[in-house]
Amino acid sequence: QVNFVVCQLFALLAAVWFRTYLHSSKTSPFIRHVVATLLGLYLALFCFGWYALHFVIQSGISYYIMIIIGVENMHKYCFVFALGYLTVCQITRVYIFDYGQYSADFSGPMMIITQKITSLAFEIHDGMFRKNEDLTPSQRCLAVRRMPSLLEYLSYNCNFMGILAGPLCSYKDYITFIEGRSYQLQQSEANGKEDTKYEQTDPSPNIAVAQKLLICGLSLLFHMTITKTLPVEYNIDDNFRATASWPVRFFYLYVSLMAARPKYYFAWTLADAINNAAGFGFRGYDKNGVTRWDLISNLRIQQIEFSTSFKMFLDNWNIQTALWLKRVCYERATFSPTIQTFILSAIWHGVYPGYYLTFLTGVLMTLAARAIRNNIRHYFVESPAVKLCYDIVTWMATQAAISYTVVPFVLLSVKPSFTFYSSCYFCLHIASILVLLVFPLKRTQKGSKKHESVQSGWSRKLEEESLLQKNSYSTTNNSFSQKEEITCRYQALKQ
Repeated sequence: QVNFVVCQLFALLAAVWFRTYLHSSKTSPFIRHVVATLLGLYLALFCFGWYALHFVIQSGISYYIMIIIGVENMHKYCFVFALGYLTVCQITRVYIFDYGQYSADFSGPMMIITQKITSLAFEIHDGMFRKNEDLTPSQRCLAVRRMPSLLEYLSYNCNFMGILAGPLCSYKDYITFIEGRSYQLQQSEANGKEDTKYEQTDPSPNIAVAQKLLICGLSLLFHMTITKTLPVEYNIDDNFRATASWPVRFFYLYVSLMAARPKYYFAWTLADAINNAAGFGFRGYDKNGVTRWDLISNLRIQQIEFSTSFKMFLDNWNIQTALWLKRVCYERATFSPTIQTFILSAIWHGVYPGYYLTFLTGVLMTLAARAIRNNIRHYFVESPAVKLCYDIVTWMATQAAISYTVVPFVLLSVKPSFTFYSSCYFCLHIASILVLLVFPLKRTQKGSKKHESVQSGWSRKLEEESLLQKNSYSTTNNSFSQKEEITCRYQALKQ
């Protein structure tokens, strides 16, 4: 953990240097790729020792698979290999070397690299094999039309800004940043003509970086002072279970899981700040002309803590991973996309049994929450006072359900997880099943709510991505005309 923080602080300083002295206006994309890759590999070597070779091996073999297999089936082979290699490494680390510990946890960066390998393979398959009319608007906008070079591929997977903690970004966004086209703004007029504007100076990320570093400091302070006084393991303490009342137990469950979140807030916000400090993450301007630096942000803390539905929590937690699951699994699944997505998420997270218990429970919770929302919410939204009461009740229910669901994720093992659930008499499991029996999801509701149920924020994110990608004329899609790019953007916005 100390190595991680030291390396991330070094990466923050390197990001400032990278933006100042290796700016795209002063340096060629080749030099920027080389420096970003070498710095990333150095940080990985410092933090994980020779385990960092796994990052190069996984990326190198995946690139070789893409070259020899061809664009028709490369996405399948890359997906199986990258996820399989990650799983083998996780099994080795957990069950052979150090169960329950996080020393030399090189699988964390490999999880991010696996996301990048698989998402890029699908994007190349979409852009170079599938017909344009067969793609969804989001797939069309993310499609890559040219095979990346080995240097570009390694730079995308192993750059110093994201090798330790991510977050995931699309290949087109990364190449656009490296080549210095992130700040080219295009505005479409009502008559369909394209008005291209070029910023004379790059917008400064300093305010955004300072704000995110402040959040990091507060999160780290909370984690170091409060989290250790509220251990999640105390939920299965024999004396606590025997003496505490149900309200006290559920209150402690909530506060202990809430106290476990700041370490993720710290890691993800710091990673976001590092990318911003390098000049990556700019998403344009809002209606008031204020710069927005949340293109690759991974969480929205306020929406997480005040979420009033299971879906709203998932919308704002680990956003880039949710987008990855949507793009490589949910949109492409031929049956039970929700179940397949949760299973893939469990496999990607690791091999601890607690992960699978959490995500299988999450399937029940998601389906039950969707059924309740579809069947009863409309009765409570007409009156502001009634809606306020409804929001308060659903906030309490959501926080209880989230806390109940993720306990095995923290406890990791089967026995303590079942100890916790049995002490609660599997109450929310049973309640979810009863809800699904009383309020079955109709087929029409599944179809109409398919994308909304997994993440309404995904559609908003796609809108946001399209606003940046509308001006991304990189070498990856130079076969497109401006007219096609405008059509792609408006289709994504409409979706």
